[in-house]
Order: sequence, then C-alpha cells, then structure tokens
Amino acid sequence: MTLNHPNLIVLLQRAYSAEKAAAFAYQGHAGSVKNKDEKSAINQIEIDEWNHRKEVLMIMQQYDIPISKYYEIRFHLIGKIISFSCYIIGWFIPFYFAGRLESGNVCEYFRIKQYFNDLGIKEHGIVLYEMGIKEKEHEVYFLQKIKNNKLLPFFEKIFAWGGKKSFNNIDLDKKYPVEDSDGYCKK
Repeated sequence: MTLNHPNLIVLLQRAYSAEKAAAFAYQGHAGSVKNKDEKSAINQIEIDEWNHRKEVLMIMQQYDIPISKYYEIRFHLIGKIISFSCYIIGWFIPFYFAGRLESGNVCEYFRIKQYFNDLGIKEHGIVLYEMGIKEKEHEVYFLQKIKNNKLLPFFEKIFAWGGKKSFNNIDLDKKYPVEDSDGYCKK
C-alpha cells in the first residue's frame, strides 16, 4: 500500500534519519560524562533512539516509503558533529540541548499518529504513542539533570525551552490513553 500524504511521508523520512543523529549525539554525550549513572542513563536513551529508528523503518517499509538520502547524510553529519562537540562544550550544554531536542521529538510521533488517523489508519497508534511518550521521558530526564543550574533561566529565555516551557503539552503524571491522545501536540 502506498500513502498519498506528502507531509506524513516527509515526517517519517525525517524521523527515521533524525533518530540516527540523536543516537550518534548520545554516544558522544555518554562518553563525555564522568558520572556512571548519567553515562548509563544516556546509553539507554541511545538504545531507545536506535529502537525508534527501527520501528519507523518498519512503518516506512509497509508503505514503500524510501529512505531519504538527503536526510540520511544531513542527520549523519549533524549527529557526528554533536557527538564530537560533547567532549569540548562542557556539561550543561549537552544536557540542555538534548532536553530541548527531545521536547520537539515528542510531537513528531504524535503528528505522525494524527496523520495516519486522518487517513483512517489506526494500526500504528500504539507504537507511535509509546515512542512519543518515551521521547517525553527523555525530555524529563534531561530537564531534571539541569533544573537547578544557574544557566537554565538564561538558556530558557533565549532558546524557548526549560523549566517553564516545553514544545509539547504532555504531562507524564496525567497521560491520556492512546485512543484519547490526538489532543497532544496540536498547533
């Protein structure tokens, strides 16, 4: 089956490639931290990103959606550059921008789910919901690590994410069930 939904196709292609960038970035991030608990948590987040990439690929294959060479090259380079930079930019910045990135990634999966729902396709709802929630858990983890850092208010003001601002409207303590989650990430 092929999809006649250009926005959905592009979003799937971008999500697939961006997961590789995130995984590469977390390799450098984990390698750059000294605390073994932080290193372990970031390694697990990297594994989650590789798993998301695999799940997105399975969905793409089901609809004969090709992998974008452009996105693959672009996000490969971005991921490698971020990975390397984690060793030289200090502790706070990788945690801050990882949290900010994850905050936006949450909505990527909920938008994909909404696009499928618009087409009457519900079979991917659970896996897309779970990936969106997992990205929210990542966002919360990174925010918890920096929430008391004196740089956070400054970065939040400039980059529009932090203790008081998120790019999604999900509260992990009051999660909607899958079937009621279309209210997440509406613009």
